[in-house]
Amino acid sequence: MAGRDVTPPVPPLPGGDVTRPPRGRGGDVTGAAMAALGRLWGPALLRPRGAGAAGRRGVRALRRSPVRVLPPAKKEAGAAPAEAPPGPRREGPPPPAVERSAAAPGLWYEKAAPGDRRLGKVVTIAKSKKFRDNHGKVLLEGHRLIKDALEAGAVPQTLFFSTVGHLKELPEAEIKRASLVKVKFEDIKIWSDLVTPQGLLGIFSKPDHAKMSYPATQLTNSLPLLLICDNIRDPGNLGTILRSAAGAGCEKVLITKGCVDPWEPKVLRAGMGAHFRLPIVANLDWESVPSNLPAGTQVCVADNKYPGAPAKTVSVPRGAGRAGSAPGNTKAPVKSRPKAFPEHEDEEEAAADIPELATQCYYEDWARTPVAVVIGGETHGLSADALHLAASTGGKRLVIPVVPGVDSLNAAIAAAIVLFEGKRQLLRRHKQEDERQKVPVAG
Repeated sequence: MAGRDVTPPVPPLPGGDVTRPPRGRGGDVTGAAMAALGRLWGPALLRPRGAGAAGRRGVRALRRSPVRVLPPAKKEAGAAPAEAPPGPRREGPPPPAVERSAAAPGLWYEKAAPGDRRLGKVVTIAKSKKFRDNHGKVLLEGHRLIKDALEAGAVPQTLFFSTVGHLKELPEAEIKRASLVKVKFEDIKIWSDLVTPQGLLGIFSKPDHAKMSYPATQLTNSLPLLLICDNIRDPGNLGTILRSAAGAGCEKVLITKGCVDPWEPKVLRAGMGAHFRLPIVANLDWESVPSNLPAGTQVCVADNKYPGAPAKTVSVPRGAGRAGSAPGNTKAPVKSRPKAFPEHEDEEEAAADIPELATQCYYEDWARTPVAVVIGGETHGLSADALHLAASTGGKRLVIPVVPGVDSLNAAIAAAIVLFEGKRQLLRRHKQEDERQKVPVAG
């Protein structure tokens, strides 16, 4: 075996020649022979099959791993959901720990952690009318408004405050039902609608007038005087009108469709707590208005259309206008007429359908028990439905005379004038009736 040739066979070179490397003693291949083989075989072994660009593309193709794309499997009806593959689940960062403190014995609140977005999210959503209607929540801001709401029986859900002192000024028994969250004043300032925020915001369940407990002083001074809002679309006007109605002692306020939402933040701010001092029934159809009035109520309308005015100022179905007008003849009844040259037949037919109402100044005797006053918006004015309702109850048009050439009054101002005049007439009538009863009857 020692003299046997054990050198492995040498493959043929590209030229076809077979060359054996020289052997040294004992059959070992010498270093010189290995160097010769490297020079001879190296280029042939390292060169890929094929020549040029085609060979290089082949090498790149072999380096790629083929990927098989499988379409998502269709779920069969009633099939159980596929289980998640075994392995560690990837979860998000844990929520920040809630730090709780006590504002008073039994009154706990939590401190909002950095990055807590609940305040901004809740306030943004609560300002949407769609959210208020669908979820029955309203946003209240300020110490006085929130306190009035709590005393009237409104249900709080979440209160955001900047200092514990705000909680000590509120009824403790009522705020225990809410989630109390302390936030930075800077955060409240960002989301507040007030120029100078007070550092107190609240999310309440939308109040139901049938379940509210109104102040006793308001109930004892209430009069058989009602207010109907028609096409009031300015939030500031509606809030001021509600405030005037509460001040005049109105029994109830009815708000028809087409008016601004009374629970909008700007209306609440202008109302100054009037929402929690008298019943407010909102979003009414005109067909349902009579059912919300006491039996025998006479409905009057505050209008700026005056007898003897030019034809262009005469009432049309959606343009009865605002209260307040230049003085004129106040005794003769007025019948609304169409414009001198109606552009469409529909306008002429609708205007001809406007009922006839007697017109008088607001300070003349008109308040009968009970009585309701309709206030129209400044842009769209009184609707035809309001005029029909007034005609069906024997009501009148009430006009506030102004200096000729002066535009008609703001809707909120006109409402205040007419309501307080109605209050004056009702109180005088009640006083006369009391005196009449005290007079002894001659035998």
